[in-house]
Amino acid sequence: MVTTRSATGKTPKKVTHPDFIETVQRRKRTTRESSEDIKPANAEITVVPPNGKGKDTVITSTEDKHAEFDFGGPIGVSCMMVGFPLLMWYLWICTTYYQGHLTVPANNETMQDFLLRLYGHFLDGAFPDLKSWRIVWGFLIFEAILYVTLPGVWTRGLPLPHLNNERLPYFCNAVWSFYSTIIVAAVLHITGMFPITTLIDKFGSIMSVSIISGLILPFLLYFYAYITKSQHRMSGSFVYDVFMGAILNPRIGIIDLKMFYEVRLPWYILFLTTVSSAVRQYETYGYVSPQVAFLVLAHWLYANACSKGEELIVTTWDMFYEKFGFMLLFWNMAGVPFTYCHCTLFLANSAPSEYQWSVYYNVFVYFLLIGAYYIFDTTNSQKNRFRQQMYGTLIPRNAFPQLPWQTIKNPTYIKCKNGGTLLTSGWYKYARKIHYTVDFIQSLSWGLITGFASPLPYFYPLFFFCVLSHRAYRDIQRCKIKYGDDWEEYERQCPYLFIPFVF
Repeated sequence: MVTTRSATGKTPKKVTHPDFIETVQRRKRTTRESSEDIKPANAEITVVPPNGKGKDTVITSTEDKHAEFDFGGPIGVSCMMVGFPLLMWYLWICTTYYQGHLTVPANNETMQDFLLRLYGHFLDGAFPDLKSWRIVWGFLIFEAILYVTLPGVWTRGLPLPHLNNERLPYFCNAVWSFYSTIIVAAVLHITGMFPITTLIDKFGSIMSVSIISGLILPFLLYFYAYITKSQHRMSGSFVYDVFMGAILNPRIGIIDLKMFYEVRLPWYILFLTTVSSAVRQYETYGYVSPQVAFLVLAHWLYANACSKGEELIVTTWDMFYEKFGFMLLFWNMAGVPFTYCHCTLFLANSAPSEYQWSVYYNVFVYFLLIGAYYIFDTTNSQKNRFRQQMYGTLIPRNAFPQLPWQTIKNPTYIKCKNGGTLLTSGWYKYARKIHYTVDFIQSLSWGLITGFASPLPYFYPLFFFCVLSHRAYRDIQRCKIKYGDDWEEYERQCPYLFIPFVF
């Protein structure tokens, strides 16, 4: 149902399974959960038909409070809150001033002199000047205006136990926002009001503003939660609660801040930065190299995928359970757009003559990206549409591109003893975590297109590989407890984890 922002948010969709009940077993949570179909511990959910008929929603949870420390507790999160920003500045210095090589203290250079050298580079190219503050916060305000003015669709999240099982409404119009952003950026560049090349020319300063903002805002949200008495599931440790967050569903009008930061900021900034690099290369050399064009395509595909599937994230673990603190806010505002971009920075700081690969190599990497993206898009679509079919909340949309096999007709699945379901058709019959595999392949292609002269373009795929491997292991252990014998049957019917017929 396409609506405007003034719509009531009602979604008159018929529930496919009005009596669907899922009971989730208690499990130990050690790190940030994945965006899988996860329900609260010890919770029983009965889905409510939108027409109001049938059973009422019932959720009972014995763990709607802080249970244990993650990430090494207060000491661990303190190290991350200090270490992440320093690592980001260090990697930027390496790719900007040292041709993408990791710089270390030179012979006879003391550690103090080495740190002073790095600090000099920071002052030279990453000092957060007033113009950079205007760029970053002007962009945030602009995206917020698009959020509340453009048309979109309404959907609802999972029932929240601390709100008497209320299902919060979410307004989704990221597709409109994404393409409106592109049009406005093009107009500003063509008219000379704001050349898009500014983003790559002032990358260091813009990154610093995002880092500083990402450090300050979690503290402000923490104190705001206490002032408004909206704190939730607190641990009692100040630094830990700033890191994990104190407020669960921060909102400004219809703007859900978690969804706003997760979809619009990181991927739009990354895409626009890569476009900025392409435009500067064209202005300098008179053409855009196949490698830079590849990154424009890759980052457009990802930003567009996040935008067109915005309504699918409202039932994920991040939206349902994770609070809005340093972990989510900083990573989306600074971490993703300014660490996943080292492939772009490496090419932007190198002449095209330094990375002229063969036609066969370029074609290989292009096909690797497009093939992986097709499976990535359709697997996530199959999973989320199947999930929405089970809950009766499927919203048909025609956002570009609509690829073949995004919806499974007559899907097969295991009906589990606990009331849950395990999908055994579509791409998932070939590998249970095939969406992880192709997501990693996409990230790897971003590095491969730059060649092998620098390790920094491979920071993202290496980091992502570690995240996905740990996430898959954690999810398997959780599911063994959650589904019991049904999980063994699932593994029998779908024996491969990552690579069909191999592993």
